Amino acid sequence: MSVVKLIDLIGSSPNSSDEAVQNALGDAKASLRNIKAVDVVSVGLRGDDLTEWRAHVKLSFVIDRVQEG
Repeated sequence: MSVVKLIDLIGSSPNSSDEAVQNALGDAKASLRNIKAVDVVSVGLRGDDLTEWRAHVKLSFVIDRVQEG
């Protein structure tokens, strides 16, 4: 039986909401294994001039069990 953990991430991009999602996922892939799903919760513009895209995503990944012995 596997255990899945959910985390919230916020990615950003000056170009697009899709790129903001990909940036969040790319950073997550650098430190997490067994990523199984990414759900986009919301996207929007931020910053003084509203020029920065942000994407709030929920990411799920399977927890690795430590082998004892």
